[in-house]
Amino acid sequence: MEIFKEFTFQAAHRLPHVPPTHKCHRIHGHTFKAALHVRGPLQEPYGWVMDFADISKAWEPLHQVLDHNYLNEVDGLSNPTSENIARWIWRRLRPSMPLLYQVSIHENETCGVIYRGEDD
Repeated sequence: MEIFKEFTFQAAHRLPHVPPTHKCHRIHGHTFKAALHVRGPLQEPYGWVMDFADISKAWEPLHQVLDHNYLNEVDGLSNPTSENIARWIWRRLRPSMPLLYQVSIHENETCGVIYRGEDD
């Protein structure tokens, strides 16, 4: 079974490797939505895969780093594409959350990324 919990954070960034004429080369911001998906068997006697409160607890230190920050200055996010943000989150959560299956990031209502640890 798979569960997920969604979180939001507001942050500014710029994409340093796109041409200077690209709109994302300039500093801009998003209200990002991150979803953490956990997959595993139901844990009895609780009847859940994982307590949503434990997912929130794992997310909170990352939220403190990402929210209302300039992502290019966050260690490991010098090129803060949505893809790199998802991978950054995965790499910080997966060691302590072995049931983490997927991290998705939406930078707006129509664009996003799904990361499942493919290159880890």
